Amino acid sequence: MRKLNKLGSIGIAILTFSLGFIVGFASQGKQAEDEYKYLRIFTDALKIVKDNYVEPVSTKDLIYGALNGMTRALDPFSAFFDPKQYENFKQETEGEFGGIGIEIGMEKGRPIVISPIEGTPAYRAGIKPGDIILEVDGEDTSNMSLMDVVQRIRGKVGTKVRLSIYRKGMDKPIMVELERALIKIESVKWTMVGENVGYIKLSQFNEKVSVQVERAIKELLAKGANGLILDLRNDPGGLLSEAVNVTDLFLPEGKLIVYTKSRNGETQRYFSRRKPIIPDDLPLVVLINRGSASASEIVAGALQDHKRAIILGEKSYGKASVQNIIPMEDGSALKLTVAYYYTPLGKLIHKSGITPDVEIAMTEKQEEALREAIRQRKLQGKNGLIVIPEMDPQLSKALELIKSGQKLRRVANI
Repeated sequence: MRKLNKLGSIGIAILTFSLGFIVGFASQGKQAEDEYKYLRIFTDALKIVKDNYVEPVSTKDLIYGALNGMTRALDPFSAFFDPKQYENFKQETEGEFGGIGIEIGMEKGRPIVISPIEGTPAYRAGIKPGDIILEVDGEDTSNMSLMDVVQRIRGKVGTKVRLSIYRKGMDKPIMVELERALIKIESVKWTMVGENVGYIKLSQFNEKVSVQVERAIKELLAKGANGLILDLRNDPGGLLSEAVNVTDLFLPEGKLIVYTKSRNGETQRYFSRRKPIIPDDLPLVVLINRGSASASEIVAGALQDHKRAIILGEKSYGKASVQNIIPMEDGSALKLTVAYYYTPLGKLIHKSGITPDVEIAMTEKQEEALREAIRQRKLQGKNGLIVIPEMDPQLSKALELIKSGQKLRRVANI
């Protein structure tokens, strides 16, 4: 009886929780038995820890810890936010924050860089897609949630953060010290490059970015552009609506841009809704690399499937899943992957990425040389978008394709 009395209020909570699941499983046979077995293991473990851990621990902390571990086990993009983390998350989506300028996910229990954002401290320091963050200011990240890592990296503008990074091919981790800055992204920049070729650099799909891209296209065409290059390299993505709106600028009305498919097979389709603002025969090249993710992959995949552009560069990251934010009654929230994105021809983008029509890689040495050349020109007082085709083999090849007069249509088997 003594053991039963120790159960107290947590026992009642667990019993109520379990009964709810039992009722739900009652008509599901063998699967229900398995579900209940593992639910019972969970509730038993919760009680054992609550009753026997060396120090008192609150039910809230145990449940939050379990939810954090549960979501981390699902995929790199699902997460649990406690009330404070959720408030921070909502503030961070407003567009300005003190940080270093990287998009990160979780892979095998470690934070991994999806993409550095161009023009930020992380980009200038040479942080690359695929870099694994082992430590933040000396703290091991192996037991941290994604939000824990984000909160440790972000901080007051002007302060510094030290990262220990593992990069594939290196014998030992590298240490990088970065000064936090106000990260306010200028998402769209454009200029003329080569012989009358319009170049648009799109860094992130934030709110109303499609309006800026439309303005860029119209200005470049007015200046006599006879071809366009849309640079989505190291663009970590952003809003689905803006990915659709940007693609809308290039495709005829009524064309399928992307669709999502959920666990139960439910689909949602997104179509172009207007006439394109560029001539149908105007050459278009889209640049991607391993830092192109999410919304970038939606745009590239749609233009590739509809044979409206040549996709050039390196295979993209392969992050194309839909996350819903689900608030909980105590102010916490779940960020949960609920569907995957597919290209118009039905290719799953997630984990597969977009394979370019023309594959041209840039070596680490080439990337570092290009970054340094851009930095030196900025130190010389050159403002605005700096483009150096002779040091950028991917951009150089795109210019060559447009200049050659080839009809830039995808001809590979699909």
